[in-house]
Amino acid sequence: MSTAPLFLVESVPASGPLLLDGPEGRHAAAVKRLRVGEAVLVADGRGGLGRAEVVAVAKDAVELVVAGRTALAPPAVRVTLAQALVKGDRGELAVELATEAGVDEVLPWKAARCIARWEPGPRGDKALARWRATVREAAKQARRAWVPSVGEPLTTAALAARVAAADLALVLHESATVGLAELDLPAAGELLLVVGPEGGLSDGEIAELTAAGARAVRLGPEVLRASTAAAVALGALGALTGRWAPDPT
Repeated sequence: MSTAPLFLVESVPASGPLLLDGPEGRHAAAVKRLRVGEAVLVADGRGGLGRAEVVAVAKDAVELVVAGRTALAPPAVRVTLAQALVKGDRGELAVELATEAGVDEVLPWKAARCIARWEPGPRGDKALARWRATVREAAKQARRAWVPSVGEPLTTAALAARVAAADLALVLHESATVGLAELDLPAAGELLLVVGPEGGLSDGEIAELTAAGARAVRLGPEVLRASTAAAVALGALGALTGRWAPDPT
């Protein structure tokens, strides 16, 4: 039996009727083709999760009755991903996989060797909007009550400031001699994960980020693509920390 589909709403009532309209309602009615009596999940993207049942279906809207609402706490170890801009749809793939693997925040990073360039203006705004839409849809696919935020693109100097503020910052690099499993990971707080572009990090970037407090680590003997490295690292962090423990609520 498959898990009930999840739809994002502005707020989840404790119980009672809820109208699913707009883009979510059209998707539920026309794409998912929900039927009366089916179970669904609704979330507000901020930890609120409700279980509901379909009671009526229109052309582009679905009427639900919420049976109960649960507030899911964020993970004790919060993972922020600084993802270097990747050309084409591989950037969207990177944030999609990272969202499904549980990332809590995404920071687009304008690394020196990025082929993709998000210049200020309509083109850059459109690229950022695609990342945010991808994250939203991936969160729904993964049945996540928390939708990761996607920040404005960062320079390396701005990223170094975030590194300094994090409880632990890790830079994935193929030349690192320390493996992820060898680290003493925090039990709580922010863990900042930095993934470079396909062309790799420059020596200057490594120096600037490590000077700010980051540690260079590697995941294993293989070299991963910029679009998949974060998801693999998040899987390892889920197992090495308590992030994958069942929520007590």
